[in-house]
Amino acid sequence: MDAPSFAQKSVVLVVDDTPDNLSLMSGLLKDDYKVKIANSGERALKVASSDTPPDIILLDIMMPEMDGYEVLKRLRTDERTSDIPVIFLTAKAETEDERYGLELGAVDYITKPVSPPIVMARLKTHLALKQARDFLKDKNEYLEAEVQRRTEEIIAIQDVTILALGSLAETRDNETGNHIRRTQMYIGALARHLKAHPRFGWLLTDENISSIYKTAPLHDIGKVGIPDNILMKPGKLTDEEFEIMKSHAMLGKSAIEEAERRLGLEVEFLKFAKEIAYCHHEKWDGSGYPEGLSADDIPVSARLMAVADVYDALISKRVYKSAMPHEKARAIIVEGKNKHFDPDVVDAFLAVEVKFLAIADQCSDNKE
Repeated sequence: MDAPSFAQKSVVLVVDDTPDNLSLMSGLLKDDYKVKIANSGERALKVASSDTPPDIILLDIMMPEMDGYEVLKRLRTDERTSDIPVIFLTAKAETEDERYGLELGAVDYITKPVSPPIVMARLKTHLALKQARDFLKDKNEYLEAEVQRRTEEIIAIQDVTILALGSLAETRDNETGNHIRRTQMYIGALARHLKAHPRFGWLLTDENISSIYKTAPLHDIGKVGIPDNILMKPGKLTDEEFEIMKSHAMLGKSAIEEAERRLGLEVEFLKFAKEIAYCHHEKWDGSGYPEGLSADDIPVSARLMAVADVYDALISKRVYKSAMPHEKARAIIVEGKNKHFDPDVVDAFLAVEVKFLAIADQCSDNKE
């Protein structure tokens, strides 16, 4: 009989408490396989869980101290040995014995006295099946790793693209990339604090918080469509100029929607980006823009950004104003409770204001 077509000889573990049976099986298999022997169930388990486990096990059932059934049960409960195929070689020839052995997880059941051609044929078949299973397992692990790698690559591209677009908008507005970073970190701190709040918990899942955090830099992307003479004006805007400035909310949302239209699908990842870009200038009392939305009609993500964006604008130096100290900015945020801002978001701001201070210091415009 031809040896199996493996690059190296497969390892067969023969388990039997009778020395003559071990000698018989070793003599039968030694030309085609590398043979290991064990004269007890305990010894078999040690060999099977070693650094060089067998490819297949020929297992006797009737052994003292630990019978073959118990050996198989233990093999199947150990992740190191659970995939090793086991063939029972036994004098227990009753149908019920065979049924029980197969139910425990044996791949085959051969009764003694054994027929050498039958043993060799069954071994060859089950080793080929194992080789196929191992190949598929390795292939699946490779594919899973490749999917993970490509997913991480796509996420990285998304993050870089969003940050680049956000930086472009802020650069035109005489602001710095640090404003993007600060508001992003502020909104993350608010969202995480409100995660357990009954009014917000339904929305602020870990996945949604991540999306809000990542797309926050696009909140002012619409400013790329505002003329320089208005966007960079050092003094107070006229009413007409302010109306043009306000259009950046619609421009930002429209830009994202146009990108989705060209792509041919609505991207779930950008849902919060559209909400924040369009609605972060809405006010709790309905006096904001562009829609004049009020209270819970304003998307949660935009309510979070409203506090983050106003706070950062207050503490930051601009060509038309000086930076405001935290205490004064804090007082303005508190004063805006139930007017400009969602009252629970203001309470969250107060709860995490130490984090806001740390973020402001960590990402200060004065640091190189």
